[in-house]
Amino acid sequence: MAATHGIRTLGVLGAGQMGLGIAYVSALHARVAVRLYDRSPAQIQSGLKFMDKLLEKDVAKGKISQTDAQEAKDRVQVVSEHAGVKDMRDVDMVVEAVSENLSLKQNIFRELSQELSPNTILASNTSSISLTKIAAATVLEGLHAASEEARKSAARVVGLHFFNPVPVMKLVELISALQTSQETLDRARAFAAACGKTVTVSKDVPGFVSNALLMPFINEAIMCLEKGTATRDDIDTTLKLGMNHPMGPLQLGEFIGLDTCLAIQQTLYTGTGDSKYRPSILLERMVDAGWLGKKSGRGFYEYPSR
Repeated sequence: MAATHGIRTLGVLGAGQMGLGIAYVSALHARVAVRLYDRSPAQIQSGLKFMDKLLEKDVAKGKISQTDAQEAKDRVQVVSEHAGVKDMRDVDMVVEAVSENLSLKQNIFRELSQELSPNTILASNTSSISLTKIAAATVLEGLHAASEEARKSAARVVGLHFFNPVPVMKLVELISALQTSQETLDRARAFAAACGKTVTVSKDVPGFVSNALLMPFINEAIMCLEKGTATRDDIDTTLKLGMNHPMGPLQLGEFIGLDTCLAIQQTLYTGTGDSKYRPSILLERMVDAGWLGKKSGRGFYEYPSR
């Protein structure tokens, strides 16, 4: 019998770190069937191997049984590269976990609104982009925004911001677009709780709560390095030992990905017009160079390949 969220089958778009993590907690903890899609077959295979490692590690630590692990694996089904979202027509909810790019997300949600059931919840894992803008993209061309059909389409869009790494981080940030219905919010909250997460709620403002606070912090640390206020190690050590942070802001930015940090900071800057959100020039140059942090093997730190 389905839980109060009513989600029996979940679609996940994107098999990168975030999408794979969402698929993992959904299959293991919420115990729902998952349809996983990515345009890159190589990314899918890499993601599934990573999931196997995570499950093996949890079994070895005694957190779950071998049966639990196998059942979770069996719940994840890969959507074929050619079928795409058309193979998700019967899912109860889909979570988009692609790059932080407004036009990309709008195109995806426009397609989802056309291909999926009108009762399917359309959730985005965006960490900074306006859910109201994303929801507006689901209104088909020619429909009046105030029409009943348009309202129903946009009302099912919601923000479910999971944190990286998803299997470890305990929080989900729930964001309502102006158009989101209370039923959609309630079901999305119940589903996140079923995944074992604590839920906080934010208004649809640039960066929401988490990144409206975190990204300026990371950006300011990069500005300190840029101005020569302190060295990389002294900046990170000051925050780790002086403020009891588990890692310094420069290292944290590199675990997130400096390209992602820049994209979010730019969203904050353009969304508010406030100069306090201006991205650091050094951050822009690091991204220009392709020095993105852990995922590229180099940033302010170096990450030797194994």
